[in-house]
Amino acid sequence: MYYNNFGDRKLPMLMDFYELTMANGYFANGMKEDIVYFDMFFRKNPDGAGFSIVAGLEQVIQYIKELKFNDHDIEYLRSKNMFKEEFLQYLKNFKFSGDIYAIPEGTPVFPNEPLITVRAKSIDAQLIETMLLLTINHQSLIATKANRVVRAAKGRPIMEFGARRSQGYDGAIYGARAAYIGGVVGTATTLADEAFGVPALGTMAHSWVQMYESEYEAFKVYAENYPDSCTLLIDTYNVIKSGIPNAIRISKEILEPMGKRLKGVRIDSGDIAYLSKKCRKMLNEANLHDCAIVASNSLDEFIITDLLDQGAKIDSFGVGERLITAKSEPVFGCVYKLAAIEKNGEIIPKIKISENEEKITNPGYKKVWRLYDKKADNPIADVVALHNEVIDDTKPYTIFDEIHVWKKKKVTRFYAKNLQVPVFIGGECVYESPSLNEIRDYCKKEVDNLWNEVKRFTNPHTYYVDLSSDLWICKQDLIGQYSFK
Repeated sequence: MYYNNFGDRKLPMLMDFYELTMANGYFANGMKEDIVYFDMFFRKNPDGAGFSIVAGLEQVIQYIKELKFNDHDIEYLRSKNMFKEEFLQYLKNFKFSGDIYAIPEGTPVFPNEPLITVRAKSIDAQLIETMLLLTINHQSLIATKANRVVRAAKGRPIMEFGARRSQGYDGAIYGARAAYIGGVVGTATTLADEAFGVPALGTMAHSWVQMYESEYEAFKVYAENYPDSCTLLIDTYNVIKSGIPNAIRISKEILEPMGKRLKGVRIDSGDIAYLSKKCRKMLNEANLHDCAIVASNSLDEFIITDLLDQGAKIDSFGVGERLITAKSEPVFGCVYKLAAIEKNGEIIPKIKISENEEKITNPGYKKVWRLYDKKADNPIADVVALHNEVIDDTKPYTIFDEIHVWKKKKVTRFYAKNLQVPVFIGGECVYESPSLNEIRDYCKKEVDNLWNEVKRFTNPHTYYVDLSSDLWICKQDLIGQYSFK
């Protein structure tokens, strides 16, 4: 399958050029065997949300498995006259040999906690940076946006309709995959079904109706061809005076004599709240209580919320451009930062200092713990700790604000879970990716477990992501060390 086989697409060269210049420099300076630690994390949730959803790990795994440079790649790099021949030969035989730990796809995640941790040789860790970032950034963004839209619909199905306005082919295909993780029931993008099993859905466009002498004839031909799944687009001319009457007529004259029922009608323009109410009344009067009303037309979580607050009689939604492009905030913002290096078996923490407080990194080789309330099973807080720390959930544990350290909370009656799982060890994949449906079900379960206050669209409760005492001390020591240089 094309979209499941990165090797056919020459993606190893999809990287920032400075990854190669740095790798060449490490090679030239005898640093190619140096072990480094990188964290990938994001600094804020899109749309001012209370949480995000991580997605794209399966594609990261595929990329790393197939990461190799062919003769054409080597010749291209040679033509740049910047790289040592020995380095080019090294690349020709390159295979990723490091360790990768990651938070599984579909997990609700929060700012400043490592979604992926890479422990690898300096060149290995550097060369995979761009693809890790673009893959996780894109799919996490769309999965997060889709989940917001799905939650706004309050149990009504959401269909992803955005391919024609996505940012390119991959934006459509992988966006549909991510949206399915976020909770949509299907996509209009056929290739997403063929490649990933995201159910492909669709009926007709306005052009179908316009192709026939009358709206009634267009509906009649469609119903005769698709009697088991007949949903009619009713806003080509006039929803109330033409579209709905013709849809009802088709149901009575064509479908019901066949023993079939009209599945639905779709409204794609106009005052959808008003029109849906009128349509529902007319359908009910025709004994078509089971006929669904589908709405589309530049929808998002806020418009859907408004429609439902206005009492719109809508049973499902088709959401396109504002979902597949995450129009309200189209950048997820994951970064990939050096956290430590290894010398003679000793892990030496590294930090990046900035006048912008949010850009000061958390140093060291780390892991992420999630603390759950034992009784309610809801997450209480996340703790980023050094890799050798274990949170003992048999006794009370104190979490505290990293900046306002006097703000503390003693957590009791909880259990702790290490969120990251091993994905690659010594260059070999040790992780079996769940099926897409399993990821989707897991995502729904984990989001349902979050406190409702965290899930608010406006001014959500801030979920605690704190540092362990040992990590906080390590960070403060490094800040103090570099502040006087």
